[in-house]
Amino acid sequence: MERLRRAVAEIAYARDHAKLSPLQRSLVPVLSLASAFYRFALSLRSYLYGSGVFSKHRLPVPVISVGNLTWGGNGKTPMVELLAGLFADSGFPPLILTRGYAGGDEARMLQRHLLEKSVKIGVGADRAATAATFIGKYGCIDPRMTICSKSGFPNQRFRSHSQTEGIGAVILDDGMQHWRLWRDLDIVMVNGLQPWGNGQLLPLGPLREPLTALQRADITVVHNADLVPGQNLKRIEHTIREVKDSIPIFYTRMAPAYFFEVGNIASLIPLEALSGNIVLCVSAIGSATAFVKGVENLGAIYIDRIDFSDHHIFKRELLLANLY
Repeated sequence: MERLRRAVAEIAYARDHAKLSPLQRSLVPVLSLASAFYRFALSLRSYLYGSGVFSKHRLPVPVISVGNLTWGGNGKTPMVELLAGLFADSGFPPLILTRGYAGGDEARMLQRHLLEKSVKIGVGADRAATAATFIGKYGCIDPRMTICSKSGFPNQRFRSHSQTEGIGAVILDDGMQHWRLWRDLDIVMVNGLQPWGNGQLLPLGPLREPLTALQRADITVVHNADLVPGQNLKRIEHTIREVKDSIPIFYTRMAPAYFFEVGNIASLIPLEALSGNIVLCVSAIGSATAFVKGVENLGAIYIDRIDFSDHHIFKRELLLANLY
């Protein structure tokens, strides 16, 4: 199964099908048919929401969605962590809503990184129901109503909960395609190293929606910008502006702080430990290339890599088989 996932991923980012292996070329017609059905399903869902058959649920606090148009490696979860910390430091404790995909590894990581902050994390596919449960338990503080109360229009609904306990905002992790919840701000992350792949919809390509979906975005953020040549960044910006000319575009990069030993996250190892060493990069993330390039920039003299699919669950036997 892992080999099949890799084969499909290579097809999704291949510009020339002639360079694919015979196995991959045999998969293209099947993937093309599946993509056509997927496109129809997207169109049908869009129509049902647009016509009012499906309705969007509005929460009593601001909702910020952090999402993307392609699968994995776009920097969504680090952006969610950044926003959650900013809200918590501002006195409006956020609730992060995540699906808990692949056993909830990202939720556990967020919980570990935000342990010292007033942040709650709700895991579940039905995010509206999860949000309702948390708001019902902890109450909420709407920053907009707080401002109104200072102007002489108090609202007992929001003042009845302490500011350290109540939820001040909701952040949707991977929320671009989650239409059931109304959001006040849509942030779309773009992987600068592999922005659109072959331009096709899943599963033939990496796109979850057509590029025209950028019309719904309020902000776009190009991730891994420090690893991308300037000319490529200009092409990405041009593509985005062709869809929505007025949209603000920001650029981010990953800045590692330290390493730690597996099984002991309290053991901080300085980044300089890699300088002049031979390194094997083993990863199961959306953009392994960005990870490897980041390690290169830390001064490793030689790097080898083993890339598993995003959220791959490691088993000791399989890992040893790949190593040896």
